[in-house]
Amino acid sequence: MLKNITMGQYYPVDSLVHRLDPRVKIVLAIAFIVAVFMVHTLAGYAVILGFVYMVSRLSNIPFKMLAKGLKPLRFILILTFLLNLFFSGEGTPLVELSFIRITREGLMQAIHYSLRLVFLVMGTSLLTLTTSPIMLSDGIELLLSPLKIIRFPAHELGMMMSIALRFIPTLLEETDKIQKAQMARGADFESGNLLQRAKAMVPLLVPLFVSAFRRAGDLAMAMEARCYHGGEHRTRMRVLKVTKNDWLACAVMAGLILLIVAEGLVLPMVEGIFL
Repeated sequence: MLKNITMGQYYPVDSLVHRLDPRVKIVLAIAFIVAVFMVHTLAGYAVILGFVYMVSRLSNIPFKMLAKGLKPLRFILILTFLLNLFFSGEGTPLVELSFIRITREGLMQAIHYSLRLVFLVMGTSLLTLTTSPIMLSDGIELLLSPLKIIRFPAHELGMMMSIALRFIPTLLEETDKIQKAQMARGADFESGNLLQRAKAMVPLLVPLFVSAFRRAGDLAMAMEARCYHGGEHRTRMRVLKVTKNDWLACAVMAGLILLIVAEGLVLPMVEGIFL
C-alpha cells in the first residue's frame, strides 16, 4: 500500500509539463481545484477526467500511477460515499426498507462528493509528480514574496514545505522497512477487526516517530553547522522565468473553466426544455 502513495513524490522524466514554471503550476493547481468545486453534473466530471488524462499524457506519467494513488484512500472514499448515500435527508426515494432509505438526491450527492475527492487527489498528485521539491518550494516562496512587506516568513514557509516533501519518500521507505521487520518477528497488520489493527500499528508507529525526530534533529544540527540564517542575501542556481508554454498552459486552464461554466449554464436549460 505504501508504494501506491503518489502524494509528495516526484516522477523524474522530461516532459512539457515538467518544464513549466513551478509558480505557474501552483497557480494552475489552485485553479483546477476551483474548477472541480464548480462542477455539479456528470458531464462536467467527464470533462475533468479528460483534462486529467490529457495532462498525464503530456507529462509522460502513466495514468495507472494516478489511479494507484487512490488505493490508500479507498476507505475514505467508501465512507464518504456511504455517508452521503444514507444520510442525505429528504428526496425522491429509490430504495425503502425498514431502516434503510436511499434517495435519488442522496445517490447523486454521494457520487458527486466521491468524484470530487478523487479528482482533488489526482490534481495535487500531478503537481508533486511533475515538480521537484526544490522547485516547488522556490515557487511557493516567490509567490508569497510580496507578503514580506508585512513581515510574512515566505522563505521559512517554503523551506518547511520543501523539507516536508523531501522526507515523504524517506519516511515511506522507513515505514516499509520497519513493517517488514515487525512482520518477520510475527506481527500481523492485516487480520482482525479495526481496533485490533489499530493496536497492531503501535509497534510500527513508535520506531517511526523516533526515527523521524532523530532525522529532524540531525537536519537541524547540519543546517546550524553550515551557518544557515534564512533567506537573506541568498541566490538561486536556477532563475525562474515564465515562457510561452506557461502562458499556453494558463490559456488551456482558462478554457477548461469556461467550458465548465458554460456546461453548468447550458445543460440545465436544455433539461428544462426537454423535460
